[in-house]
Amino acid sequence: MKILVIEDDAGTAEYLTKGLKEAGHVVDHAATGKDGLFLAASESYDALVVDRMLPGRDGLSVLEVLRATGNGIPALVLSALSSVEDRVKGLRAGADDYLPKPFAFSELLARLDALERRARGSGPVTRLQVSDLEMDLLARSVSRAGRPVDLLPREFLLLEFLMRNAGHVVTRTMLLERVWDYHFDPQTNVIDVHIARLRQKIDKDHPAPLIHTVRGAGYVLRAPG
Repeated sequence: MKILVIEDDAGTAEYLTKGLKEAGHVVDHAATGKDGLFLAASESYDALVVDRMLPGRDGLSVLEVLRATGNGIPALVLSALSSVEDRVKGLRAGADDYLPKPFAFSELLARLDALERRARGSGPVTRLQVSDLEMDLLARSVSRAGRPVDLLPREFLLLEFLMRNAGHVVTRTMLLERVWDYHFDPQTNVIDVHIARLRQKIDKDHPAPLIHTVRGAGYVLRAPG
């Protein structure tokens, strides 16, 4: 998922950002409600993690503005205010979930997963498959035609993104943002190198390649035929 963390406390923000990235997510951070509202309204995110007490514009105000403009991005509010009245106020302001501080990071991850499932309108996705290529998201394993494929962590993330978007062209910008968390083009061949490695591991020794280059556009992973 691509997640926006809106949190003014530097220590908490670093903790959240580091943990979410280690869990395989792409993370942006805003330290004020104003900056968070701007990013949430102008960028595409899968979820928000919003501190309630923010300088200038508080977290609930951010959500109220987003909801008033039709932005339904799933949002998890974090707050030291934990009474029933506080939680109800947060949910009524537009939060999809409310997690009191202090919190366990494992619970935060589980709640974000639940928000993603709810947004997708289906149960948890634990396996991806394109033709004879299979990925187990829980075991973090990949196989093709029944044979295991060993991937480095970044290669796994790259392949997961391609498989989740199977049949659709993914651009260089999309890959840089979602897999490398770059919001600029570093003008390196990092994508080309990783795609080449994936092709060696996924397509080598198989008659029908799955990973294709779309000249001038990007890459697509699709089933033969």
